[in-house]
Amino acid sequence: MIRVLLVDDHPVVREGLRGILGAEDGIEVVGEAGSAADAVAAARAYEPDVVLMDLRMPDGDGVQATRDLLARDPDCRVVVLTTYDNDADILRAVEAGATGYLLKDAGRSELAGAIREAARGKTVLAPAVAARLVSRMRSSVDLTPREIEVLRLVGAGRTNAEIGRELLVSEATVKTHLLRTFGKLGVSDRTAAVTVALQRGILPPY
Repeated sequence: MIRVLLVDDHPVVREGLRGILGAEDGIEVVGEAGSAADAVAAARAYEPDVVLMDLRMPDGDGVQATRDLLARDPDCRVVVLTTYDNDADILRAVEAGATGYLLKDAGRSELAGAIREAARGKTVLAPAVAARLVSRMRSSVDLTPREIEVLRLVGAGRTNAEIGRELLVSEATVKTHLLRTFGKLGVSDRTAAVTVALQRGILPPY
């Protein structure tokens, strides 16, 4: 039996979740909390396997409550359940250790399935949230200005020797910049590097 703690400052939301999950085999709602402070105390009292955590509550932040809860019990799984899907909220929750991030428009089967997956230690993300994370990761490759310049010249058809002469560096230095760029982009050749950089918006279209 998967023991679930509901954390949300709206009683009607908790009542609805309790009704939904109460009809699911193998899932038991063992407690509720209506604030960030109560969440940590309730987790200590009920020892849930999975906590459904709201992000915004009057007395505090669900992200901080997640950190506090996991600091006390690292084996507990926290699944954020919220109406907010902006990048900052998603990243803060994931960095705090949340196992999952769902939106409150999730259906019964999606919610129950997420709880079961979280209890097994799997990461569960709403499709829209997963897409935003992937997009952010793709756009966050940290190339230096010089690496971008070298890649731009590669895309323009220059050889390593030509790039070296234009940038007043040795051909070996150009190769070093390219190798670092390949590693950051997860590619193994010049053509793939330029293609991926164009796809991710690192280089402007030619």
